[in-house]
Amino acid sequence: MTPPRLVEAAEELLTFLSASGRSACLIGGMVVSRWGEPRATRDVDATVLVDFREEAAVLDLLLSRFSSRDPDPVRRAELGRLALLSASNGVDLDVSFAAFPFELEVLERASNWQITPDRALRTCSAEDLVLYKLVAARLIDLHDVQSVVTRMGTALDVDRVRLWGGRFAEIIEKPDLLDPFEAALRKPGRLP
Repeated sequence: MTPPRLVEAAEELLTFLSASGRSACLIGGMVVSRWGEPRATRDVDATVLVDFREEAAVLDLLLSRFSSRDPDPVRRAELGRLALLSASNGVDLDVSFAAFPFELEVLERASNWQITPDRALRTCSAEDLVLYKLVAARLIDLHDVQSVVTRMGTALDVDRVRLWGGRFAEIIEKPDLLDPFEAALRKPGRLP
């Protein structure tokens, strides 16, 4: 079960962005609870549609509601396309600014996760979560890949993961990027 504080923080962020006319969804460890085996996480990771050169305006919008955890939020927003914020309940919010084709597809493919009968959170798809995790490639991310592959089984769009995984492998010059995914497909339930 996702801790209530995280759900409250995620809901606060997504509700604010939606009311501001901004397309957004959750993308991080919290989403693993939807598509894989639930695990502990302490923050909320999200992505929001922000055209290039719109970073400062969207950051101002976010800062009108949330406090910054960054000593230079403008620089991080303009160069890193990221805002490090805090929800009103103190939960950390890491908000990435989406504009690249993959990120636009993530937002288009996002769907609602019904947390309770009266509460839903918009999240990325299982495939897109796997792709984010493959690029991040920390040990916990590779565990998450295995978890999602095991839980989703044949419902997972393997072709999408391979297509975008191959593109990311070229971009970041990491030819083995898809190896943990392929290993998970061969041995469901086992870590790569």
